[in-house]
Amino acid sequence: MNFCLTTILLPLYGAFLILALPKRLKPSVSVLILGLTFLSSIGTALSVSSQKYLVFSKYLFDWFSISFVGDGLSVFMALVSSFVALLIAVYSLEYMSHYKEAGEFYFWMVLFVGSMMGLVFSANFLLLFCFWEVTSVCSWKLIGFYRKEKDILAADRAFLVTFFGASMLLIGIILVFLQFQNLDLNSLKGMVLVNPIAFFILAGVISKSAQLPLQTWLPDAGVAPTPVTALLHAAVLVKIGVYVFARIFGLTFIASPFFFNTAIVISVLTILVAAGSALVENNIKRILAYSTISQLGYILLAFSLNSQASFKIALIYILAHSLAKAGLFLCAGIIEQKTGTKDINELGGLIKTMPFTAGAYLLCAFSIIGIPPFLGFWPKFMTVVLTIQSGHIAAGVSAIIGALFTLFYLMRVFNKVFLGETKVKASEEKRLMVWVVLVLGILSLALGVVFTVPFNFVAGLMK
Repeated sequence: MNFCLTTILLPLYGAFLILALPKRLKPSVSVLILGLTFLSSIGTALSVSSQKYLVFSKYLFDWFSISFVGDGLSVFMALVSSFVALLIAVYSLEYMSHYKEAGEFYFWMVLFVGSMMGLVFSANFLLLFCFWEVTSVCSWKLIGFYRKEKDILAADRAFLVTFFGASMLLIGIILVFLQFQNLDLNSLKGMVLVNPIAFFILAGVISKSAQLPLQTWLPDAGVAPTPVTALLHAAVLVKIGVYVFARIFGLTFIASPFFFNTAIVISVLTILVAAGSALVENNIKRILAYSTISQLGYILLAFSLNSQASFKIALIYILAHSLAKAGLFLCAGIIEQKTGTKDINELGGLIKTMPFTAGAYLLCAFSIIGIPPFLGFWPKFMTVVLTIQSGHIAAGVSAIIGALFTLFYLMRVFNKVFLGETKVKASEEKRLMVWVVLVLGILSLALGVVFTVPFNFVAGLMK
């Protein structure tokens, strides 16, 4: 059985099945489809671990094929994305229960995950781009979910910025074809990519992963429902950029040292600027959005070091960030829904009435900050060490400063929201959402305690 194809087709076909179902069935069927997608990705991982490579290819033209490949990188991304998306869908059962448009939400959410699965398994550069654009449409519809003027503006801004990046990426793909007369990523392995083409592709990467100077759209996307923002930040959208960087510059083409040094500069500037912005923001979802931008800077930094060790560390960072940042956003969703505000200055004392949410927030925050033994500590620490060892002393020091900023702004949120005088009444009456964030927080701690398990898993996949 080709689990690779099943992992792609389940959510893609499932999304359209959801459209045809009665409203009352859409939420549970969405969870079922995403659960099956995650199980299928496990099957793909098991197949890849035994065969090392799964390939499906059907040529339509000499230069374009419907080609998918299951390898260590694609399987890892599929596992992480489908698992986090599944937990977000479970959370949504309670969060979205009172929205009339919930059926539309589940359609776009499952289609979003399906397009992510198609993208990570794509073995043809143009096919990858097609799925890239489907994710842009899904994010546009989901960010503008509430259909108010500010929501539409935020969705349009996100679409336009990422469309600009997609246009740069498409130019890069065209230039790749003109240079090599081929868009099959397996056939292009080991080819040298000249700097102009590499930088066109990088523009697409930084737009999707919200790196400087194309980061402005992501904080504004916080107007969407919390499951959407969690999906954007933790499971699907912004991870696409760093995935493409890893696929194109880590496993396919050979790029110049100048290119990688430029990517290091961009990543370090992003870490500092985004973390600084989070320090002065008062909207909890915007703070977490700036945090995402900053943490993706660390992931891009690790990939840009361009070594086997840093590549594996970057993948662990993706796992750690996906789990913990999903938890933080879903905590923010509980707070917003129960109190009616996202302004941390209007909150306080919630640890008395929402102790489990407070505990889950701390567990996830400690992982993002990089406090041992949480999972987020290990890749952050090793990224800094590898950066300094590679001779990029200033970048390593900047990464340490960014980590201190992360400590300050995430603990500032905890102090403002959960400690001090009680300003608003709230409770944890409905517990499904709370259990989901606790699972994410506990995983962030447990996987850190047994860090060798995820590290050895990644190392085994990437052999």
